[in-house]
Amino acid sequence: MPQDVHFSIPFASRISPDLDRARVRNLDWTWNHGLVRGEAGLREYASWDLAQAAARTYPYATGDDLDMLINWFGFAFLFDDQFDASGDKPAQVSAVAREMIAIPFRPAGTPPEIVCPVTLAWVEIWPQMSEGMSLTWQNRFASNWARFMAAAVCEIHLASHRQIMDLAGYSALRQHTVGLQHSLDAIERIGRFEVPPQVQAHPVMAALRHTTTDCIAYMNDIHSLDREEGRGDQHNLVTVLQAELACDRATALEAAIEITYEKLHEVVELIDRIPAMCDELQLTDEDRESVDRGVEGCANWIRGNYEWGLNSGRYAPKQPTRVAGAPAPYLQSLDRLPQAG
Repeated sequence: MPQDVHFSIPFASRISPDLDRARVRNLDWTWNHGLVRGEAGLREYASWDLAQAAARTYPYATGDDLDMLINWFGFAFLFDDQFDASGDKPAQVSAVAREMIAIPFRPAGTPPEIVCPVTLAWVEIWPQMSEGMSLTWQNRFASNWARFMAAAVCEIHLASHRQIMDLAGYSALRQHTVGLQHSLDAIERIGRFEVPPQVQAHPVMAALRHTTTDCIAYMNDIHSLDREEGRGDQHNLVTVLQAELACDRATALEAAIEITYEKLHEVVELIDRIPAMCDELQLTDEDRESVDRGVEGCANWIRGNYEWGLNSGRYAPKQPTRVAGAPAPYLQSLDRLPQAG
């Protein structure tokens, strides 16, 4: 039922015209890089339609840029599932996460110290992602990427102890596990512009990015609830609210929808404050254009991720449900690692 929950979103729906070509290329890339196991794994991966996710959240991306984004989405989503399916390999997953954090801080093209499909994919994609961007942007992206990876490792610990966080703790962690801050940074890479540092540091822009992240994370939680319940995943706003409010699932779901709408309305209000922020900072016309493009990118991400989530096979509950803790059948990420000792 949650995947059928619909929101009224006041942002335009956009999609890259290059989607169909890029979708086929990504399936070939994913298979050739050993990120999935067998034809059944490739079919499951294809059902997620991450090409559509990238084409909607970055609608101005075409050609090589769209290919790069979809490839990046692919290995990142597969690696995220490796956390969910880590089973008896939490130490190995943590080691790979540390390697994924380190890659952007090394000289481009440096071979990974831990060799497995996801690290090899990231070593290939990071030079493409950072190409032409300033060191300031690269450090911002890499720092946000590191927070995402570190938060995902924290999620492993919580899952292994069957812990349900309180709402405040969950909201703070979800800011990072959803992986939006570096994804918002990537808007600038695709558009070949950079939002000035003084804008990034301004409370209005910081609040817009933070609230955009909340909004997308909570919509994602609602659409993925059935799937996550089926595999025993408690890292979900609805599950947290059910425990926090001591209520039934339906009441918690309604509360999650209400909170999500509050975040969406806050995003709209913050966007309305952007022109005054630009006046306060006395930005040039060029810098104002960069800010406007960054703000539009937030709106594209909210609308695009929502539309993709409505019909992605990633969030459809699977039957029969996989046993919690059992290895995902399509993942190859940890196959080549030595056992932790």
